[in-house]
Amino acid sequence: MKQIKMMMLAVMAFIASATFTACSSDDDNSTSNYEKYQNAVNNTVKSQKRSDKVILLVAFGSTWEQAYDTFDKVVADYKAQFSGWDVYLSFSSAICINNARAGENVAPKDYYDPEHWLTAIGLAGYKQIVVQSLQVIPGEEYRRVRDSYVKDFMNNRNGDFTVAYMKSIDCQVVVGTPLMAEPSDAVDLAKTLNEESDIKAAVQQGIVAFMGHGNPVGYDYYGGNIRYLQLEAALREISEDYYVGTVDMADTYAANVLDHIAGKDAQYFVGDRAIGVSYEANENKQAQLFVLMSIAGDHAHNDMSDPDDEESWYSLFNAAGIKTKAYEGSFKEACWTKYKSGDEYIPGLAERSAVRKLWMNHTREAIAKLGTDEALSTPTTAPEE
Repeated sequence: MKQIKMMMLAVMAFIASATFTACSSDDDNSTSNYEKYQNAVNNTVKSQKRSDKVILLVAFGSTWEQAYDTFDKVVADYKAQFSGWDVYLSFSSAICINNARAGENVAPKDYYDPEHWLTAIGLAGYKQIVVQSLQVIPGEEYRRVRDSYVKDFMNNRNGDFTVAYMKSIDCQVVVGTPLMAEPSDAVDLAKTLNEESDIKAAVQQGIVAFMGHGNPVGYDYYGGNIRYLQLEAALREISEDYYVGTVDMADTYAANVLDHIAGKDAQYFVGDRAIGVSYEANENKQAQLFVLMSIAGDHAHNDMSDPDDEESWYSLFNAAGIKTKAYEGSFKEACWTKYKSGDEYIPGLAERSAVRKLWMNHTREAIAKLGTDEALSTPTTAPEE
């Protein structure tokens, strides 16, 4: 029995070792990689620290150069708007981090997860910390940021910080909410999008359909998916030619949006009014697709606009007899003109300065909570029972 037990332990150790190795780079193991990445972030923070106040922006991530440039624009805008605050950017997606590091689509670039950044921020002694979500809805990714990364930091999970430091940041850490955290945010976003010159021009000519991401069925964290329906309702109060669908919500796939357009969903109401409307495609009408995500990445260029994919929204809409465009040439705020060499472009939400202001409003609301009981507490200062 003792020999069998020892053999089992050996097998388990081998499996664990293989697992860790599979998750590492080609030239190092996972433990040293973790330390290497942590040291890299520590050095970045040490070299860039100018203040005792910091804003950590957290995006899902991407592997598209246009998306990288969009994130750079967001960081630059935050630095300009929040004087006296240091600003850093984190990716929450391990896949995006690894693929960016491997150089998928573009030259290799290093991004790091919120755990590495928060550890570096704590070690640097920041006294006020705002973690701002760049997600669109309070869904799965926002849950991870708030309930895993930030909570682990506040609990000093790895024992990186002294008790004195943890006491010093009690009620000095807050999380800024996503773009559509509340129903009122959906209304604000609807009004903002309708005032965008390219969107307003498109809806005056025909249908405008937005593609969001969404959470898959069974994983609708915090009821986040309802925000898309609330956004659509608010948009349709402005014009009945607005539609909203997503990638990961079964009830708002492109086919369902098309049913929506054809008036086949009379049970879906805005107040007491059915919002399904009849739309007869003809040469005088058209549809324009817009991405409802912070950046234009894989979903925008593939699921939404790929003419060679029969299941892309572009293909499905055109196959249904609706003359549809997924790119546009009238967007006036392109972050980098190198993407405007032709007439076709897909702007992400974060490229729109008016939409960035909505995220920044959430950051200001978060900052206002610092030092109050609405900020996060650390266990080292929690009152005893």
